[in-house]
Order: sequence, then C-alpha cells, then structure tokens
Amino acid sequence: MRHLFLAFLFLGAAFLPARADTIFVLNSGDASISVIDAVAREEIRRIPVLREVHHLVVTPDGREVVVGDSGGNELLFLDPVGGEVLRRLRISNPYHLEFSPDGRHFVVASLRRNQVDIYDAATLELQQRLRHPGMPSHIAFSPDSRWAYVTLQGRGQVAAIEMASMTTAWIQDVGPEPAGIIWHRGRLLVGLMGRDDFVALDPETRAVTTAFRVGRGAHNVFPSPDGRFLYATSRVESRIAEIDAETLEVRRIFEVPGGPDCIAFDPDGRIYATLRWIGRVLILDPATGDHAQIRVGRSPHGIFVMPRRPGVGADFALRMPGAASGPRPMELALAEQPAPTTRVNAAPPR
Repeated sequence: MRHLFLAFLFLGAAFLPARADTIFVLNSGDASISVIDAVAREEIRRIPVLREVHHLVVTPDGREVVVGDSGGNELLFLDPVGGEVLRRLRISNPYHLEFSPDGRHFVVASLRRNQVDIYDAATLELQQRLRHPGMPSHIAFSPDSRWAYVTLQGRGQVAAIEMASMTTAWIQDVGPEPAGIIWHRGRLLVGLMGRDDFVALDPETRAVTTAFRVGRGAHNVFPSPDGRFLYATSRVESRIAEIDAETLEVRRIFEVPGGPDCIAFDPDGRIYATLRWIGRVLILDPATGDHAQIRVGRSPHGIFVMPRRPGVGADFALRMPGAASGPRPMELALAEQPAPTTRVNAAPPR
C-alpha cells in the first residue's frame, strides 16, 4: 500500500484531456446545483433550489436526474443532457434516494425526520412510511430487489426492509455512525464515520466483520466502471482509497485535501469527487495520476457525470454502479488480472 500525496489547490494544477461530458454537483451549503462543462471546466449554469440538496439518482429509463432537496422538501427532475429543470415535486425530506433495480420502487431515507418512505416508482405515490429513529442515512438494494438496506447513522445500525411486505425484518448493530452502504458479492459494505473502517455485513447470518480501513471518517464506497476496484472516501482523514474488489485489499491511498465525499466516474474510469470542505470538485485519473479541480458552491455533496459523446449516454449511468450518488447494486464482473499499481507524482503541482 502506498500513501500518495495529491496537493492541488488550484484549478490549473494539472490538466486532463478535453471531455464533452456534463457534470452535476449538488451544493448543499449554497442551495444550488452546479452544471459544469467538463471541457471548459467551468459552470455553465447554477440552478437555485429551495434550501439544501444532498443526493441524486437517475430514473430507471435514464431520461431524468432526480435531485433531493432535503431541506426544501422537494424533488427536482433535471434533463441529464442540458441540465434544465423539467419538473418539481413536493416530498418529505428526501435526503438519500434510490430506485430498486427492477424499477418498481423509489425509496427515500429521511435523515432529519427519522423515516424511510417507499414510493411507487412510476407514479411516485407514497406506499409505505416506516419510522426509524436513528437518522436513516443511505440506502442499498439487493440485486433481486427483494431487500432494501438502510444505515441508521444515529444508532450505529443497519435496517433490512423486505420490499414485498414493506416492513422492517431486522435491525443489526454495525458500529458508530454508519453512512455509505453498497451490496458487494453477497455482502453489504458499510462505512463507519465514527471509526476508520468499512465493515462487511452478511445479510443472511447478520455477522459483522472488518472489511478494510481507509482512515478516520470512513464515509462511502463506489465501484469503478470496470468492476475491478472500489474507491472509498474518508472525510476526516481526507483520503480516497483504491481497494481490490475481489480481495478487499487496500492497494493505494490518495491523500486529498478538502474532505472527499461522493464519487462519480466517466466512461474512461476517471474519478470525479466532491471536496466537501473547500467547495471544489476533484478530477483524478487513477491510471496516470493526472488531476485537476473545478470550483463549485459551498459544501458540494452529490455528483453525477452525464457522458456526451457518440454511443454513450444515460444508459452508462444505468449500467454502472456508482454513476450517481447511490451506487446501483449489481454483481461486478472482474477482469482476470488486477491492474498494476500506478504511481502518482508526490510533489505538489506548481
């Protein structure tokens, strides 16, 4: 494991090849959404919201990006290509949101109101409200859509919701302040913000074991487009860790000043990460170490990259776990051999 220092506080620090992609960034501290042209690396539009946006997801048909304004009790539906607001919908405290893999359900975790709401994905009519004291934080589904798993940040637990009956089947202690959660090879990986590690939770036996360590404030984890790696963020230690998806071995750690939070990828595997404490977005090519930053609003949180190139579009987000802030649960097809470790220049850019 190599500790690699990336000190890049200016947009011009390093430049990547020009892209035609559009980047959506949710500025939770500015009540706005930044729409960024990836070629110019600058905002082309800033969309005002009512109060406080945190997470977003793509609709099952790929036609809309759904943004949750948790403080404003509203969903915004955006055109994924141009970023225009297509419609708005009043909804109770949409903090984290996910569509089930089969496209039937839309589930919302309400951090402030201690509830988990289940909606019909087609009509967005409320079907069930489950009270969960303990700050419901992040959601993950089993690949067959039978189960939704929600981290309860305030109580150090994960709740398992059976989707057929829309009831809570069990609640399991996992550790202090669980946040990000994904399904990975029959187990759930959960980041513990109150510690420095991610734990693996077996949904059958409910056994909890340490999966890997990334540093204080372990927050969220995202599979790479090719499925060979996981990238996990540590907000307090301010790191992005690259993990072998098969062995869960930490291969590299990128020291990233600014508090990395959510991650999205472009079709070439480049990482786009929100830097929560400094109001910027990091662009990092893990294969070469090239990196840059884009200035956005205060406290950027959720992020989504919409490819705009021939033959690639919203279907990329539907195929790839981690394209939106709520990684889609699907089994990952690994390549036969792991990629070699790539060195990143440890010297700060000038």
